[in-house]
Amino acid sequence: MNIEDTANDIVQDCKRRLLSMKQDLLNRAKTSRQEFAKNQTNVGDEIDQSAANIEEHAMLTVQERIRNQLFEIDMALGRIERGVFGICEETFEKIETERLLAIPFTRLSIEGAEIREAVSQRYLRA
Repeated sequence: MNIEDTANDIVQDCKRRLLSMKQDLLNRAKTSRQEFAKNQTNVGDEIDQSAANIEEHAMLTVQERIRNQLFEIDMALGRIERGVFGICEETFEKIETERLLAIPFTRLSIEGAEIREAVSQRYLRA
């Protein structure tokens, strides 16, 4: 087996994992919405309404996180289709295999993430 075959195997493994993660997130989003709808009532005193507002906020926060994760997964799947999966957006070097296997939707190598963090910290201090 040559290096190109190994790289292709890693990409295909990441693609399978991304598709599985996407399905899991879609299922979680659907379940969250169904649970929220099932527990919704429009009657009650101010305390009940406050509790309902808190529950709605929590559900919306979860939905936003899921939406952001789905976006990252879809972007990674697009990079696979375009043949640029595994290339750091910051350094344009290959992302470490271990990092891709751990976080298949990552856009940055470890070095690229450190560069972004340093730039972010510099702007926070300014």
